[in-house]
Amino acid sequence: MHLSSRLNTTIGQATDKGPKHQNEDCMGIMVPDEPALTIKGMVAVIADGVSSAEAGKEASETCVKNFLNDYYSTPDSWTVKTSSQKVLTALNRWLYGQGQRFIDAHRGYISTLSILVIKSRMAHIFHIGDSRIYRLRGGEFEQLTSDHSAHVSKDKAYLTRAMGMDIRLDVDYRIESVEAGDLFFLSTDGIHDFLSKKEIKKALQSASSSLNVNTNSNVNTSSNVNTNFEDVCQALIDQAKEVGSDDNLSCQIVRVDQLPDANSEDVYKKLSDLPFPPFLEVGMSIDGYRVLQEIHASNRSQLYVVEDIASHKKWVMKTPSVNFEDDPAYIERFIMEEWIGRRIDCPNVVKVPEEARKRQCLYYLCEYVEGNTLAKWIETTNKRDVGQILDIVEQVVRGVRSLHRKETLHQDIKPDNIVITPDGEAKLIDFGSCLVAGVNEIATPFERDTILGTATYAAPEYKLRRAGSVRSDLFSIAMMTYEMLTGHLPFGEAFDHCESAQDFSRLKYQPAYLYNPMVPAWMDGALKKALHFSPELRYESLSEFVFDLKHPNQQFMRLNNQPMLERNPLLFWKVASGILLVGQMVTLYLWLS
Repeated sequence: MHLSSRLNTTIGQATDKGPKHQNEDCMGIMVPDEPALTIKGMVAVIADGVSSAEAGKEASETCVKNFLNDYYSTPDSWTVKTSSQKVLTALNRWLYGQGQRFIDAHRGYISTLSILVIKSRMAHIFHIGDSRIYRLRGGEFEQLTSDHSAHVSKDKAYLTRAMGMDIRLDVDYRIESVEAGDLFFLSTDGIHDFLSKKEIKKALQSASSSLNVNTNSNVNTSSNVNTNFEDVCQALIDQAKEVGSDDNLSCQIVRVDQLPDANSEDVYKKLSDLPFPPFLEVGMSIDGYRVLQEIHASNRSQLYVVEDIASHKKWVMKTPSVNFEDDPAYIERFIMEEWIGRRIDCPNVVKVPEEARKRQCLYYLCEYVEGNTLAKWIETTNKRDVGQILDIVEQVVRGVRSLHRKETLHQDIKPDNIVITPDGEAKLIDFGSCLVAGVNEIATPFERDTILGTATYAAPEYKLRRAGSVRSDLFSIAMMTYEMLTGHLPFGEAFDHCESAQDFSRLKYQPAYLYNPMVPAWMDGALKKALHFSPELRYESLSEFVFDLKHPNQQFMRLNNQPMLERNPLLFWKVASGILLVGQMVTLYLWLS
């Protein structure tokens, strides 16, 4: 990974069972090595097993241990929010299921849970129950979580939300920017119910001021366990016990000493480790690969068919354009293409192999696929077989969904980026415009390259400078499907020149069956919905779109059975005017004769 978080923290924690016979609190902090620290961040977790539950201790331990293990096992491309929510949902279902063994499920596996994830320059907070997370920034001590409890009397309260309490999980989530020097404090109610915010703040300020925030960019360690912070945690526990705490007591301190430097040149240095290769010609060799053929060359990249001299296996080699040799945003996007490709395993997506040998310059290899592009197929085919086209669409959708499962948008789905093999297999190629949500939330010292795909197939929201989504890739697939079925585009050439919402509003969708009578009205209805200019009015998922392409949707059938006046008023009045004109001409002819 070319990015390096340079996140450095100082941590400390302590726990005590207090007057109870066992400690049902559980907590943990994980600061992984690179590249996980950059891609996933560091995590602090604290949980308080509900004492009235039969398995509160097991519940809290399960929450902490499983979250720390499973969070770092989620795909690198997922965002913090997606990764955490997937893990928490699975955890909650397991706890809830285990709790059903008890006569009263609410006395089973129940625990509070508060999680702090610091990734790049942001803090992600997940919370359910009445454990807490605070932040000390400068002189301000702020509680970042809200207790999920209801007070029935001055001294009696009960939880309204907790892990394992309900099959439906409702976890609070918030995201906060992080500054060097921020100190986060996590605690269970055995401490914060008996000590005031003022008392906790005083102890934390005293501890923090005794240590200088580390701003040395040469520090290699990402986390320091500090005995002073652990002493402060223990002191707060002792203080709470002295004033009558009758519960388990646990707390953690996480201080941010160093964040990724927004002005650092380290990223560019890493990106520039490998020089750009020269322009390659047939017969030239590079790192044991001989160039057999140039496939494509543009101002942004070159594609070659190469042969491994040792094994004689063919590959496709992509090289960057020397026009961007000093552009870190371009280089990052080029490097990310290989990173993305290696994480996708789908027969309908071109494969990118693991690095087999040390490289002398910047390029990457991908699977060599024999066949023609879908663009060539559309250009040369005369018989537009609906069944064959639907089969191709299904394969493309499978490929795109494999990207979406990694929280990655393709953003350049078009016929030129689909290869059809002689056996009829469709493969999605090119990751040059992909957006990886998990990587996109990592700060960089430069503005990322947001180059998008071909305007002809790109969803309107991109031209309107709005965020893309799964429905944006759906729009591109629908555009391509329409072209396969008809040989035309649904909005004509004017679509390419639209720059504003008003421009798009002037366009008119042309039904596919006007060009190809073999396209049924209900299939055209599915295309029209998928091609709506408003993303929220398109299909929610690609599978819904494919289903409606293959199965008659009664909604679209009803629309087709409407009177022409309702379906197409303009055409109705044109036809009516034509009929009236012919009638008048016949009347005039009879009158004159």
